[in-house]
Amino acid sequence: MIRRILFLALFWLSALPAFAALDIREVVSPGGIRAWLVEAHDIPFTALEIRFKGGTSLDLPGKRGATVLMTSLLEEGAADLDAQAFATRREALAASLSFDAHEDAVEVSARFLTENRGEAAALLKSALTEPRFDGEAIERVRAQILSIIQSNGKDPDHIAGDRFRALAFGDHPYGSSDMGTLDSVGGLGRDDIVAAWSNAIARDRLFVGAVGDISADELGLLLDELLGALPAQGAAMPAVTRPALTGGVTVVPFDSPQSVVVFGHEGIARDDRDFFTAFVLNQILGGSGFSSRLMDEVREKRGLTYGISSFLVTRDLANTWQGGFASANEKVAEAVRVIVDQWRAAAGGGITDAQLDAAKTYLTGAYPLRFDGNSRIASILAGMQTDGLPIDYVVNRNSYIEAVTIDDVRRVAGRLMQPDNPRFVLVGHPDGLSTTD
Repeated sequence: MIRRILFLALFWLSALPAFAALDIREVVSPGGIRAWLVEAHDIPFTALEIRFKGGTSLDLPGKRGATVLMTSLLEEGAADLDAQAFATRREALAASLSFDAHEDAVEVSARFLTENRGEAAALLKSALTEPRFDGEAIERVRAQILSIIQSNGKDPDHIAGDRFRALAFGDHPYGSSDMGTLDSVGGLGRDDIVAAWSNAIARDRLFVGAVGDISADELGLLLDELLGALPAQGAAMPAVTRPALTGGVTVVPFDSPQSVVVFGHEGIARDDRDFFTAFVLNQILGGSGFSSRLMDEVREKRGLTYGISSFLVTRDLANTWQGGFASANEKVAEAVRVIVDQWRAAAGGGITDAQLDAAKTYLTGAYPLRFDGNSRIASILAGMQTDGLPIDYVVNRNSYIEAVTIDDVRRVAGRLMQPDNPRFVLVGHPDGLSTTD
């Protein structure tokens, strides 16, 4: 019966009201823990998303990969349950618990039935507050991560991303893969894992989103029981930085008939007054779909790639404006020239009203599609909080897009776009291109 209820819960995830009708409430637990809640009592199921800001950026010097390894071990046994017993207990409760880490946060996702809410929360609490970090589990998970690192080292997409990060951020945590290296992960001991846990999992960096069959009062009590015993403070956040990128080309030799390319320069902060204008501008230049200028010029008119995109990368500690594509070695030099030309044309004000209208239509029309179920909405609620957005952002977001004018776009293009400064990292053997200073 439990399995059937869970199946129905997952099947009806899309049954929530349209995003504009979401009633998002701020809940403050008796113990002072804050969360955002959308109640949905159609099915006896709740999705809970927890974010701990800091993430893999909190890795200590020489210990790169510790936070990823630690997070991967949180479901490998806790309190008096070893890895197998923990998995068996989770399965018996028909609960879903997952843990992830990236450069700005450790993320915890929980899905549980109303009838098992207390027991599922107790299991999750044990993982967060009493992880075992058993030797056998450490070595097994370490081996899995090392295998992924080895595989990534042979993947041109990963190689390009790693080199771009290194050029942009150097010794800053953003400058290297959060999974670490073969040497750094191989050298991690249990004490390093425990240190990563105590640095990252704390109440002073906590954000929670909840959606489903739970009231505000019930959520408040759950938050205190689940998270109230966590340490009050974690490690200090790393320093804010800026990408140290200069214009030019970096070629990483790789035997392949095509080159993988990552390019970019400094971007814009999420809380900058011009962010939404930059967001619309990026959609015009290289955003989703086939109507962007880069897709039109690089793919449609010249057939230099199957696909190309650009995107604003907004992080807690630094921001970049990046893009990427792949092209045959004999065509990639022309593709780079076209991109620079398009960057320069846009920076010079060459955006049309028609392009602006098309971008607005796409961005406002696509936004409601994100709200397609309890789990997705809970994640959005947690993400809004970590980004410092207001609780009414969901309702007002499209109006921010609609308010962008052609004058705004041209002004912000002149402010942010740096046609002489994109750094192109090419992994392959591109004809006619070599590394520049």
